[in-house]
Amino acid sequence: MMRTYHCFWLLFWAGQPHQSFLTPLPKRTSGFPEKEKVLVLSGNSRRDLHRSKRSWMWNQFFLLEEYTGTDYQYVGKLHSDQDKGDGSLKYILSGDGAGDLFIINENTGDIQATRRLDREEKPVYILRAQAVNRRTGRPVEPESEFIIKIHDINDNEPMFTKDVYNASIPEMSDVGTFVVQVTATDADDPTYGNSAKVVYSILQGQPYFSVESETGIIKTALLNMDRENREQYQVVIQAKDMGGQMGGLSGTTTVNITLTDVNDNPPRFPQSTYQFRAPESMPSDSPIGRIKANDADVDENAEIEYSITEGDGYDMFGITTDKDTQEGIITVKKALDFENKNLYILKVEATNTHVDPRFLYLGPFKDSATVRIQVEDVDEPPVFSRPAYIMEVKEDVPINSVIGTVTAQDPDATKNPVKYSVDRHTDMDRVFNINSGNGSIFTSKPLDRETLLWHNITVIAAEINNPKQSSRVPVFIKVLDVNDNAPEFAMFYETFVCENAKAEQLIQTLSAVDKDDSYSGHQFSFSLPPETASSSNFTLQDNRDNTAGIFTRKTRYNRHEMSTYFLPVVISDNDYPIQSSTETVTIRVCACDHRGKMLSCNAEALVHPTGLSTGALIAILLCIIILLGK
Repeated sequence: MMRTYHCFWLLFWAGQPHQSFLTPLPKRTSGFPEKEKVLVLSGNSRRDLHRSKRSWMWNQFFLLEEYTGTDYQYVGKLHSDQDKGDGSLKYILSGDGAGDLFIINENTGDIQATRRLDREEKPVYILRAQAVNRRTGRPVEPESEFIIKIHDINDNEPMFTKDVYNASIPEMSDVGTFVVQVTATDADDPTYGNSAKVVYSILQGQPYFSVESETGIIKTALLNMDRENREQYQVVIQAKDMGGQMGGLSGTTTVNITLTDVNDNPPRFPQSTYQFRAPESMPSDSPIGRIKANDADVDENAEIEYSITEGDGYDMFGITTDKDTQEGIITVKKALDFENKNLYILKVEATNTHVDPRFLYLGPFKDSATVRIQVEDVDEPPVFSRPAYIMEVKEDVPINSVIGTVTAQDPDATKNPVKYSVDRHTDMDRVFNINSGNGSIFTSKPLDRETLLWHNITVIAAEINNPKQSSRVPVFIKVLDVNDNAPEFAMFYETFVCENAKAEQLIQTLSAVDKDDSYSGHQFSFSLPPETASSSNFTLQDNRDNTAGIFTRKTRYNRHEMSTYFLPVVISDNDYPIQSSTETVTIRVCACDHRGKMLSCNAEALVHPTGLSTGALIAILLCIIILLGK
């Protein structure tokens, strides 16, 4: 069986405007190709594409975007070899935009675009063409697919990624230092012509900066750009398509460039000499004044350290830096004295704390100035010859005896006379007084070292012409000891002797104390009064170590004959004048066991300090127990 193959052509116009050889559509556009293109679609296969007159790919067609004519834009012509021209066939178009954007004359197969196309919205349209029998509606050719590709025109200007760029570089940068890179994009087709080929140029910002035409990299173009002369630069960069050729579209952006600071400026004092005045009464660490060295740099590059490098007041004054204002604060370190020195001349130096070695060739990053400080005289209070006085006086001096003298003078040039007085808050008992004219201190009451060893008083010196100008000084008065107290027992001595005691038996050791002071140590002597030494039943032995022992003189004592003995003891010191006293030791006679342990004494024996004997206390205790038991 033989099969019949038919051909189906799609015609495109590629020449000057001319009429279609078929019946024209209501609105016919003029095309841009010079020759007519025909796509022959074979009934055998939709891929059997043939070219006519030129070696074009007939399944791909081109149409310029942004058509500005008043008529529809002509695309091409669809034709089947089964078309005998008798109107029996009808052409149908389907696919992207068919019936809306693209329309076909069903009689002639002419295809037109109804409105302006934009490649940036859609660059390619895929459509399908078919010829059918008008009467039966059956296809006479297989459906064929073809592409309409929108050809780009230069209808988009380059657009920068930012409207405004901000960048910064250090001042004094070398020529060619990278600043920032700007980027512009073009929506046109980069594969078709130069519509999307962007070239950069600088419109504003020369001769300070330059831009690389292909990369958009901005660099410095001028040497030694100084922030202190100009800090802000506004550069305008243009991006132009068509490779920068005439007729290309362009866009611009602004680049704000800031020069950041480097330490390229040393501090400088605005004047060579500064004058200050300071009253001599100014306390230590008080500020006298401020000086400031100017530095054109900013932030840490402008930080300054001040110091006093030389001068006759090098140790009298100090200088510190105010971190907020970068000023040098001059302060007093030691007390000023107008009468001693009234003018000081200092040399002050200001130095950058953060020096950049790259700019040391510009010179030393420091400066110096002279500071003159005039000390002013003030009415000062009297000044004592000492900060404190220590005096000594014997406790036995007569009243009105002078014990010492204080001295104060007016330090001012006028040398006003001074009067003295005792601050009575420090001498409430008025033990001392002072001569208001010469400052001699004397006693006004008797002294007793054993009552109070030290007297701490305050003496006031005031100017006679201006009593408000006064000073105070402490006076420490030590009362010296004299031997005016006799030694005495260290405690109350009450002891006992056993009835069965043997002769020369030690029954008590004595010691003594003395209220007086002894520089070489106390030395006491103990003895019995001469009138009792020979008749006493006891003997006393001085141990020569400020103690003494009481010994029995006989064997056996009888408590019924003599229950209590009172032994007088004479105690003497060795100071001048010698002082002595007679103390009494109470000795009870008691019954003891063979080991000498006391068993019982007479009823009156061992009387307690309350005045009651032991027997009486026992009786009272028994009565209390009986009463509590009832």
